[in-house]
Amino acid sequence: MAKNKKLRIGIVGCGAIGSSLAKEIFVGLRGVACLAALYDILPEKSQALSKRLTKSTKFCVDTLDALIKKSDLVIEASSAKASWEIARKSLSSGRKVMVMSVGGMVGHLDQIFVLAAKHNAQAYFPSGAIAGIDGLKAANIAGVRRVVLTTRKNPKAFAGVEYVVKNFNLAGLKNDKILFSGPAALAVKYFPQNVNVAAVLGLAGIGMQKTKVCIIASPSVTKNIHEILIESCAAKIFTRTENVLHPQNPKTSYLAVLAAIATLKQILQPVKIGT
Repeated sequence: MAKNKKLRIGIVGCGAIGSSLAKEIFVGLRGVACLAALYDILPEKSQALSKRLTKSTKFCVDTLDALIKKSDLVIEASSAKASWEIARKSLSSGRKVMVMSVGGMVGHLDQIFVLAAKHNAQAYFPSGAIAGIDGLKAANIAGVRRVVLTTRKNPKAFAGVEYVVKNFNLAGLKNDKILFSGPAALAVKYFPQNVNVAAVLGLAGIGMQKTKVCIIASPSVTKNIHEILIESCAAKIFTRTENVLHPQNPKTSYLAVLAAIATLKQILQPVKIGT
């Protein structure tokens, strides 16, 4: 990209996360980046978002391919079911891609590396609603023995999750209930909208099978709480993040959106801070 040329950013998925990112790009980052296109499988969502920003639908496109063509960087803010295809098409077209639904990348990491190298592209996975990814990556160079994620959310956060609906009745729950305990690979499969952080941990550290996850429905909490234990020969790390819920989507933590904005600023700025 030529010097002083603004980075053209397209957003796929115009829900709570996509809308927050679009506003930040359009207003907060307008000096170094520009919003190039919006796409959603429900056109009314992209149209409504574009109108909130400009009172017109000028950013809306009809297909993913059209959005990729207009963009230097594609931000996926849709779903784990769609994220791999979005990443694959973006990288194959030589575009940078930022993936919010990291769970959809499980099983495709090797392909991501191959496509990015082949087409001189880059893929970014924000750390999301947790702290400690920098420490995990550093410790993993020396060797990590154990990674455990314990997630606590209010039962309302699991509404509509198929695995929970089939196996539990959370109505009127008074005490903490363990919904899942096992490898991150299964946690991401059963809770695709709730634990993208498990995918980030697994991909950044010792893998999806060795990374362990415990998911708890806790009626006493009003925040999404993630505790991470990392044991290595370099350090023992423990983090606890108590997340404020996103005002437009209680299944998402506000910090996850801010992590994406921070990652975007890292891409745009010449000085990089942190591992």
